[in-house]
Amino acid sequence: MAWRIKYKCQSCGYEAETFEGKGLFGQHITAVSCPDCKTIQNLVVGGVIGDVAPSFSGETGRLCLRCGSNRIMRWNMHTCPRCHGEMTETGERSFWS
Repeated sequence: MAWRIKYKCQSCGYEAETFEGKGLFGQHITAVSCPDCKTIQNLVVGGVIGDVAPSFSGETGRLCLRCGSNRIMRWNMHTCPRCHGEMTETGERSFWS
């Protein structure tokens, strides 16, 4: 089981959801930040999908799901990709499987 966690920027109001834990098929979700489209995206990594499609077994070589940029980086769980303000958990958590 995994948790869906909502974040909100204190400066500009940008919101994003991330995931913590493992999914039904053993995959985990990595939150990445894209400097080109200024968004936070969630990449599925590993698990059964990674076994079948080796490109999904890690984060290397992955592209932004929104704009296709290859400049994505693991999100630090604090910095807003739009205004560089502080993002904090909203307290909204729910189970995801």
